[in-house]
Amino acid sequence: MEREAQEASLPTAKDMMKKGFIVGFPIMLGYLPIALTYGVLAKQAGLTLLELVAMSVLVFAGASQFMGANMIAIGAGAAEIIIATLVLNFRHFVMSLSFVNHMRDIGLRWKVPLSLGLTDETFAVSAIHKDEGKKKYGRYFYAGLILTAYFSWVFGSLLGGLLGDIIPERLSESMGIALYAMFIGLLIPSVKKELKVGLIAVVAMLLNYVFGMFMSDGWAIVLATVIGGFSGVFLLKEDTR
Repeated sequence: MEREAQEASLPTAKDMMKKGFIVGFPIMLGYLPIALTYGVLAKQAGLTLLELVAMSVLVFAGASQFMGANMIAIGAGAAEIIIATLVLNFRHFVMSLSFVNHMRDIGLRWKVPLSLGLTDETFAVSAIHKDEGKKKYGRYFYAGLILTAYFSWVFGSLLGGLLGDIIPERLSESMGIALYAMFIGLLIPSVKKELKVGLIAVVAMLLNYVFGMFMSDGWAIVLATVIGGFSGVFLLKEDTR
């Protein structure tokens, strides 16, 4: 009887999914306005509604989608966009390895799709709730968290794409500042921890300006991003003395 009572008190798959949704709700509130802005800017860059929503469905990475839309607007080629976004999102490989590490009791058929749904925000929240992965239905908790973020991003993109044809052109053009605001928002927390990160950003900006004088804007962004990133290997080298 005591054992049956204990099993009855354990959370079910539905309970864990609901808990994941509740934990992911703040992320949803943050994603909706940013995704809406992306949809407007992507539409302004020349993407169709289907294309911009498909990018959210298949890519699901805000910074890369903003960069991709911007590079499409300046006429960059596919290779330039792929390389630039790969470099920008390389951190996702590290996040995925860390994520699956605290999901050792969860099967591979769950680890792969859940890892594909990771973003900076869902990774941070999952790291806070890493003990959920040890529970019987822990996979449903992470599924609820990630699906909440995913569908809010896709819905926000769709809404932004629809509004892109309705809102005044001057207002939609002014939303372009969101691209710079987002990257500054990503940069500032890192600069607070290490000032040299700001120096790396300045190096990348200067390189982009110089390269832009004699090559396409797309390749200038790619090379500046790659070289700027590698400069961090030397600028952020720890003092071992």
